[in-house]
Amino acid sequence: MLVALPPRAPRLGLVERLSYGFGDFGYSLPYNMVGAFLLYYYTVVLRLPVAAVGTIFLTARLFDAVVDLGVGVLLDRTRSRWGRARPYILFTSVPYAVVFVAIFLVPGGSVNAQLAWAFVTFNLLGLLMSFGSIPYTALLPMMTADTDQRLKLGSMRSIGTSISVILGTAATMPLVGLLGAGDERRGFLLTALLFAVLALGAMLALFRNCRERHVGDADAAPAPAPTAIGEMLRNRAWWVCFLFTLLYFVRFGAMLSVTAFFAIEVLKRPWMISVMLPAISGMLLLAAFVAPPILSRTGIRGGSLGALGVSLLLFALLPFAEASPIAFLALYLAASMATSITITAIFTMIAESVDYHQARFGSRNEGLLSAGVSLATKIGMALGSAAIAYALAYAAYAPGAVTPAAVQTIRWAYYGAPLLLLSLQALCILFWPSRKTMG
Repeated sequence: MLVALPPRAPRLGLVERLSYGFGDFGYSLPYNMVGAFLLYYYTVVLRLPVAAVGTIFLTARLFDAVVDLGVGVLLDRTRSRWGRARPYILFTSVPYAVVFVAIFLVPGGSVNAQLAWAFVTFNLLGLLMSFGSIPYTALLPMMTADTDQRLKLGSMRSIGTSISVILGTAATMPLVGLLGAGDERRGFLLTALLFAVLALGAMLALFRNCRERHVGDADAAPAPAPTAIGEMLRNRAWWVCFLFTLLYFVRFGAMLSVTAFFAIEVLKRPWMISVMLPAISGMLLLAAFVAPPILSRTGIRGGSLGALGVSLLLFALLPFAEASPIAFLALYLAASMATSITITAIFTMIAESVDYHQARFGSRNEGLLSAGVSLATKIGMALGSAAIAYALAYAAYAPGAVTPAAVQTIRWAYYGAPLLLLSLQALCILFWPSRKTMG
């Protein structure tokens, strides 16, 4: 008796996988440059008041939190000739690139006029980022239902992410100096223009080369927003993904914020800043190639637990290597490599949580589920950075007059926070549903 086998998922070609991965390069490159250098540009180059700039940044983050869920709900109701996610990518790519350049085109005039320009352009960039990046994230589960291919797409996205971070942070100031020829304002504008062209090319390639193949019932009426959100909050896989992502980015935000203080005040080696910060992106790039075969063999839960266990051990050994820069950096790089494997896992978990949602509730809601995880990223980064700032304030940290108590606070923040957050991530991933329950 012959038994019909289920059709195999179509294999995704290299061009499509590359286009998907470098979609993150397109969205992240402008945002990374803005995140790393906009405060410097506003306060040092333009001489805008730092308190007012801080208020602009804070209100923009609160605005993003509201917009993200709205974009997710809207995406799940979208039907078009290009699909559900791809039209957002097409129609936001050019405005996103233009607004990014406009951020560095602050006109002359009064301080209030410049602050108004900064407020409008920065919030517009965040709005367009939400309308583009959330559909981009939702596109992955629409491209394929095969876990191994999703791991490969997640790996490609990790590559795009890491290259955007390296270029957006390490290359910005050299390019500002080269293109500006001593005029930082001109240098920032020309660097933004260059990055905008690169980002636009990546976003348009994403739209052109990627396809939506696995979208469920295109004619099914979407559930009302309150119902859809209620179902999302009863989705166990989504909760694990949300909390796992939140904990990762709390740690990531804290590490980015505290590393400079740690290298200067604890290690007494400021030169290590230029090694330790780029190393995070470098290890993310390397892990993008290592993670798929590991996670494919071990599964999301087993592979993530193994990576977190290795990272916990290496972080616990770091305090004993403070006297040796080589030993310290070797342990640090290995720990960063291990934790970076979980980023590929996160990208795949988002897609798997959509399948779990469909198995439980009969609808996919890729947009809403992706928006919720996007929110975890933003909240995590904000909490991590704020926690370090509050810790330094509590220890009465003052440059040039650093007390032993402040040094100990920095040391505890650097070692203790990762150990706690990595342990919580390990606990969280234990609740990841088995493949049998994914539908």
